Amino acid sequence: MAGRIRQSDIDEVKARTNIADIIGDYVSLKPGGVGSLKGLCPFHDEKSPSFNVRPGVGRYHCFGCGEGGDVYAFLVKLDHVSFTEAVERLAARIGYQLHYEEGGGGPSESSGNRARILAANNAAEEFFRERLAAPDADPGRRFLGERGFDAAAASHFGVGFAPKSWDELTKHLRTKGFTPDELLAAGLVSQRDRGVYDRFRGRLVWPIRDVTGQTIGFGARRLLDDDNGPKYLNTPETAVYKKAQVLYGLDLAKRDISRRDEVVVVEGYTDVMACHLAGITTAVATCGTAFGVDHIKVIRRVMGDDSSTGSVIFTFDPDAAGQKAAARAFGEEQRFSAQTYVAVGPDGLDPCDLRLAGGDDAVRRMIDNRKPMFEFMIRQVVERFDLDTVEGRSSALRAGAPIVATIRDPASQNGYTRELARLSGADLDDALRAVRSAQRGQRGDSGGRSDSTAAQNSASPGSVGEHGSAQPVPTPVDPTDPTQRTERESLMVLLQLPGEIGAERAARAVQVPFVNPTHAVVRDAIASQLPSIADPGWVDRILAEVPQAYEPTVNALAVAALPQAGSDAGRYARSILDGLIDRDLLREKAELTSRLARTDPQNADLRRSLQVALSSIDQERMRLRGE
Repeated sequence: MAGRIRQSDIDEVKARTNIADIIGDYVSLKPGGVGSLKGLCPFHDEKSPSFNVRPGVGRYHCFGCGEGGDVYAFLVKLDHVSFTEAVERLAARIGYQLHYEEGGGGPSESSGNRARILAANNAAEEFFRERLAAPDADPGRRFLGERGFDAAAASHFGVGFAPKSWDELTKHLRTKGFTPDELLAAGLVSQRDRGVYDRFRGRLVWPIRDVTGQTIGFGARRLLDDDNGPKYLNTPETAVYKKAQVLYGLDLAKRDISRRDEVVVVEGYTDVMACHLAGITTAVATCGTAFGVDHIKVIRRVMGDDSSTGSVIFTFDPDAAGQKAAARAFGEEQRFSAQTYVAVGPDGLDPCDLRLAGGDDAVRRMIDNRKPMFEFMIRQVVERFDLDTVEGRSSALRAGAPIVATIRDPASQNGYTRELARLSGADLDDALRAVRSAQRGQRGDSGGRSDSTAAQNSASPGSVGEHGSAQPVPTPVDPTDPTQRTERESLMVLLQLPGEIGAERAARAVQVPFVNPTHAVVRDAIASQLPSIADPGWVDRILAEVPQAYEPTVNALAVAALPQAGSDAGRYARSILDGLIDRDLLREKAELTSRLARTDPQNADLRRSLQVALSSIDQERMRLRGE
């Protein structure tokens, strides 16, 4: 049985890992203040970014839903892996050799399953790619060549060939040390009474990768006439492959999607290849399932979809299936902040066929000539009716009005109302009445479409949301109280910039009485760990000291953007703590002055000691202001 990973290794891997690089594989991060990055939270739907990452302290926090932690917590929560596997994954990423205690020599059984599935997929991908050059793979090479893809294109996208054999892949992977159970768990084989056999046989194979570039499954295209299976066969649902959350090509497209604020959603693997080779490097496709809500969540995170400046472009076939897909995409359109469009090729050609017919320029023109989603849908609906008859025009108006009624922007809605009137041949007044009637119907229909934006919690660092347990709830910060604001900013500085402060100043700052009880708890935890303020893992030590209910507060303080740090973080940090200390000195001076005024003039010794104390306070205040 494998043992625990050494704590020193866990700390070392985390210290060597840039949390922004890891989270950046899942979320488009943009500057959010000095030393801070922001993006759309991957744990809940939101329109405006409230998810903060601070690489300097190695932590993240969402001020919308309250989720937060270090890089291990991120992988555990988002990828649903164990803590051990999160450490092992990051160690493998940086090439760090882990050591195990209690006699263990490798990953634990629970965490090893996912790792073995990924390893099996990688070995299978290598096998398929090598077999594409074999003589029996000629149907696969011919298929690619007929669609304009050469060997370089096949290599770029990792395309391979599964031989027409009962168990050639199975035997190959068994020689690599994989067991039948592991191959079943990876979805690479199927099972009958006689044992396991290759799932993909005599097919062209595309590796399907997650956003980090790991191969999690495959899509295989039928080539041979005697293959009675479906045209496309995909990996079944596994521990790593969830088809409703996977987009083919996202690993190649994610950087340009984020940079260009654009994504193009096509319908198949060859369409993704054609688009990328034509310069449309933001193209992705679903994998054996309809485009849905989970796909939207993935795109929004990668795109950083927090404004109306972005573009989401769908391509659909003109057939009935394509129109159904368009209607489904339109049903989820308002989940995007970006503008949505539809691009349809001339004569209904998909990107792959269009590239064959007209070259790369034709594919680029198709995307450039995209139409707004609302215009496309209105035309699709109106053109179903006979507009040469009064009945047809009335029916077209009634069918198109609910589409226009969903438009949130008043100016755009007015424009599309006029467009609906023009296309259907109706009077503008009739169109206006039809749209208003549709709006009233939608407001009264509780099952209708609604804005999916999650309500933003106030989520000040001194509060916990619904994620909290039955433990005592930390006291929220009063944002109108300047004293509490100063306390909060001082704790942020102590947690985020410990190396810029100095031990003496930090020790004096944690002696200050705090008004907010939650702030006082965090201050006490910092005070208990002051001897290690310059050591790595500073925030982790504070988290280990506070009660569990206060951990989100510490995490939020460690991640929140410092308002005016500027380029001289040290001067800023010192000025914040000096202000906190000076406020406390002023309080002490007021108390001593009041006491001196009440002291009997005959009590010379007491008066002298109070005056010395007042003088000492004045000197300390002068020293603070002079530094």
